[in-house]
Amino acid sequence: MAVVKKLFNLDEAIANELELVAKSLHTTQREIVEKALDFYFDYTDNIVADKICKDIENGEMKTYSKDETYKKLGIKL
Repeated sequence: MAVVKKLFNLDEAIANELELVAKSLHTTQREIVEKALDFYFDYTDNIVADKICKDIENGEMKTYSKDETYKKLGIKL
């Protein structure tokens, strides 16, 4: 997997806690941040899925049948 460099600012208290946790677990701050973001993204996936379901139920998002999709894409089965 490619590595991308990101630069961002953290609140001092969060930065200090990140440093302490990394030292306590004998790991890098990068690994802690990556695991935290991965956990957060798993959590928000459910929130996004719930919103999409509500948008479909409320008619705010259109869905397409497989036949409509195939026709639009020019796929013949």
